[in-house]
Amino acid sequence: MLKKHYMQNLQQEEYAKTIFKRLLKKYKNELHTQLKHKNNTELFVAVLLSPQSTDVQTNKVTKRLFSHFRTFNDYANAKTAVLESYLNGINYYRTKAKHLKESARKIVKNFNGKVPKDMKSLLTLPGVGRKVANVILSEGFGINEGIAVDTHVKTTAYRLGLTRSRDAEKIEKDLMAKFPKEKWGSVSNLLIALGRDTCTAKNRKCKECVLNDICPSSTVNLENH
Repeated sequence: MLKKHYMQNLQQEEYAKTIFKRLLKKYKNELHTQLKHKNNTELFVAVLLSPQSTDVQTNKVTKRLFSHFRTFNDYANAKTAVLESYLNGINYYRTKAKHLKESARKIVKNFNGKVPKDMKSLLTLPGVGRKVANVILSEGFGINEGIAVDTHVKTTAYRLGLTRSRDAEKIEKDLMAKFPKEKWGSVSNLLIALGRDTCTAKNRKCKECVLNDICPSSTVNLENH
């Protein structure tokens, strides 16, 4: 039993390595977030606003937002209605405006106006869950505390057999167990790139996928491929 368990773990490790290697070769220019930002303040705001909205939508909103608001003091002192007027182009903009203002107040009060660089502190901020915090830590500080799991990661990880769960926290733990810590940030971005490109939720393009010969969910008939 121990030998069988060891062999299963070894096979999973090699499978994960193969996935990472192929995705890295295919999407080497997409190893970082597509959210546009010039500093960690802008990164925090962009990531906070991004859930349930596309990066294109978010970038369109933040382009205008960043030209008027530059510090967390600016956001903290702004009226919620004013923030709403700037964010009215993304989903749940009223809730996000409230979270942005409240988070900015906390950052000014508790963290000297700077984005905190640890998971525990980030999770105290309104609107910040593990996914948002993971992106901020990885992109802003080069810290891999976990793996950001968005809808693309949920879809691709499940189809690839890297997880059997649909729950974000369980998926994150499964992925963390299969990939080395120094690659966690890249794993998330590569799976997102795959999800945007060929492994979309609604329309899989398995024939175009670089993993179609090893993916257990592939629709490609390899005998005729």
